[in-house]
Amino acid sequence: MEVRFPTIRLLLNVLLLLVTVAEFSDSQTHNSGFPQVVPNRQQFFQSESITISCEGLNGLTGWRVMKKINGDVRPCALTWETSIGPCNIINAYPSTDSGEYWCEHGGIQKSNSVNITVAESHVILEIPVQPVMEGENVTLHCRKKDANSRYTAKFYKNGVSTGSSSSGNLMIPTVSNSDEGLYKCSIADAGESPESWLSVEGHPTVHSVESYLGLCICLGVLLVVILLILAGLFQRNKHQQTIRSHLEETSLKTSAPNSTASFQSPSSAQTDDDMLSSRAIYTTLRPDETKLKGRRKRAD
Repeated sequence: MEVRFPTIRLLLNVLLLLVTVAEFSDSQTHNSGFPQVVPNRQQFFQSESITISCEGLNGLTGWRVMKKINGDVRPCALTWETSIGPCNIINAYPSTDSGEYWCEHGGIQKSNSVNITVAESHVILEIPVQPVMEGENVTLHCRKKDANSRYTAKFYKNGVSTGSSSSGNLMIPTVSNSDEGLYKCSIADAGESPESWLSVEGHPTVHSVESYLGLCICLGVLLVVILLILAGLFQRNKHQQTIRSHLEETSLKTSAPNSTASFQSPSSAQTDDDMLSSRAIYTTLRPDETKLKGRRKRAD
C-alpha cells in the first residue's frame, strides 16, 4: 500500500501532463481564429459599432471577452454579470475601446489576443485581425471617413513607403513571413491612419504533424502501461487478501481444541474434588460406627 499509491499518483500526473500538452498543441491549432471581430479589421472610426465574440472556441460556450486598456484589465462588457458571451461595442471611443482583447473561460483557458484601434483621425487602414495564411493573397484598404469618391492613398511598411494606389488598395500576392510588419496609409487632405501589425501564419509542417502523432502514440502507450500496472496491483492485492483469509481460518481451527480443553478442565477438577469430599465423609463416619458396635457388645 505504501508503494502502490505513490506509483499510481506519479503515473497519473505524467498522463495528465501529456494530455495537457496535447490539448495545448491542439488548441494552438484551433483557436487561431479567436476572438472573432466583426467587421474583420483592426482599425475603426470613432462611434462605429464593433462585435467581439469567443463562442465556439474549443467547442465551448460561456466564454468571457476580456480587454486591456492602458494597463487596466477588465471584462469587455459593462458589468461582470453580463460579460459572458459576445461583447457589443455600440459607439467605439479611442480612450475606452482601443486596446488588447482576448477570450477567457473560467479564469483558466485563454485564447490568442488581438489589438483593436479606434482612430481619432479621418483615415483608417483595413487590415485583418487574425494572422493570414502564408501563400494567400492579401489586400489592405485605406479608407477615408464619409468618403464616396475615389482617392489616392499612400502605404507604408515599418515607416518606409511601399507605393501609392488610386484605388486605395494595397495588394500583397502570395504573402510570406517577409511581409509581416507595421502598416499604415495616408490620404492627401485627410490625414494618416494608425499603424497596425500584419501577421503571417505558416502552414503546419511535417515535423509538427509527426511530433503530434508521436505524442498521441506516447499517450496511448502510457495509458496501456498504467492499466497493466493497475491490473497487476489489483491481482496482487486480491492474492494477499486470499492468503490473509486462509491464515485467519487456520488460526481459528488451531485455537478451537485449546478452547475446548480449557473449558473442560474445571469440570474435571470439580469431579476430583467431589470424590475427595466423599472419601473424607466416608472416613469420618467409620469411627462412629466402631463406637456403636462397642456399645452394643457391652449391652449384651
